[in-house]
Amino acid sequence: MNTVVVLLLFILGAQAAGRFNRWEDMGILMPTETDGSAGSEDVDDDVVGTRWAVLVAGSSGYGNYRHQADVCHAYQILKRGGLKEENIVVFMYDDIATNFLNPRHGVIINHPQGADVYAGVPKDYTGEHVTAENLYAVLIGDKSAVKGGSGKVIASQPNDRIFIYYSDHGGPGVLGMPNMPFLFAKDFIEVLKKKHAANSYKEMVIYVEACESGSIFEGLMPEDLNIYVTTASNAEESSWGTYCPGMDPAPPPEYITCLGDLYSVAWMEDSECHNLKRETIQQQYQTVKDRTSNYNTYTAGSHVMEYGNRSFKGEKLYLYQGFDPATENFPPNKLQFSIQMGVVNQRDADLLFLWHKYERSEEGIDRKDEILKEITETMQHRMHLDTSIKLLGSLLFGPENGPSVLNSLRRSGLPLVDDWDCLKSMVRIFETHCGSLTQYGMKHMRAFANICNNDISKSDMEKACSAACRGYNLGGSKWHPSSHGYSS
Repeated sequence: MNTVVVLLLFILGAQAAGRFNRWEDMGILMPTETDGSAGSEDVDDDVVGTRWAVLVAGSSGYGNYRHQADVCHAYQILKRGGLKEENIVVFMYDDIATNFLNPRHGVIINHPQGADVYAGVPKDYTGEHVTAENLYAVLIGDKSAVKGGSGKVIASQPNDRIFIYYSDHGGPGVLGMPNMPFLFAKDFIEVLKKKHAANSYKEMVIYVEACESGSIFEGLMPEDLNIYVTTASNAEESSWGTYCPGMDPAPPPEYITCLGDLYSVAWMEDSECHNLKRETIQQQYQTVKDRTSNYNTYTAGSHVMEYGNRSFKGEKLYLYQGFDPATENFPPNKLQFSIQMGVVNQRDADLLFLWHKYERSEEGIDRKDEILKEITETMQHRMHLDTSIKLLGSLLFGPENGPSVLNSLRRSGLPLVDDWDCLKSMVRIFETHCGSLTQYGMKHMRAFANICNNDISKSDMEKACSAACRGYNLGGSKWHPSSHGYSS
């Protein structure tokens, strides 16, 4: 058991950082002062059209607290900005606020000194209704295709603008959902194309927080859909959780989980501190890019990327996020966060949570042993996935070529894979023999994509997976895909 604990602590080596004051040097103006920026005058609502928003937290479980906190925070920003509740669609599992582990029952915070962001958030799609299928139906505006939930959809018109924000785990070509299957890049892009073909919006802005989130759009996102996208990371790297226990800045001492994600808190705290009738999309992109890189420490930060149509980056943010009158005298973009923040790799945040859960449990009771068992099983399944993929590569391509083939990167501008149906099939075959990928195993999606790119047949994949995972007893274990569904 001691070996497991030592290994866990090694994995979770978190980057320390200095404290910051989010209100420091903000430069709030007096009513008679001006910052010299243009474009702060009101635009007639008939010209702006209706603002719509879709907010998606793609995870569940208290260890993933931060994703629902991100989405609830985003809702409060949009609501204060004047977006109507009927025009904001929220997807979240809703198992955090009243969770027995939550030290502030019924409250969710997204910043160490933050206020409650949960109150008033609509329960449009929760629990079993948080699915990729429902998300697609909502985006297209197809009420008849929605299963469960409030039935609210994006019934936008040609002059309307749409803001989409997603926060969760990801992997090459996929975004997580609390109910299987994953959201696959090709499917999502096809939905966006269908929305555009229906002439049902003027412009759209999409923000995505997830590991390898750039891979959702790389080589797939057209530039003629009037959609501008930014992602927390490029197609090859992790995104990062922040405001975590033991880090700086830390959450209140009673919390054992991370409160937010680096890219997400960067854009939201930026929006809260500026007059969005003056700040442009481009200005926010640059600010978020700097902060998410953790000020060029890319081993503890990521590369914010942009895709799609960049021609309207000069537009003001209020056209998508609304305008909070309380920010009237705030500057357009002068707040600086120049100190590095403590972060944890998204895929290790659950281990950090389990470790603090174990550390704070009482000695001499069964509960502590149960938590240690959960940590051990989680790490063992991770190692099983990693070794199985490595062995799979050797069986398919030989021991010398296996690692290089599975990890190979396509040239810039190409999608992860050409045959997305093949990718889904290979994932399903692997999970049948080797167990669920889980949110950790999403990182191996590139390996499956490269198996497809090298024209491996399904029958050869079946044989290789059977051999690689022979002796691994799935049985009725929680890692069997029958427990949670297949990822594809």
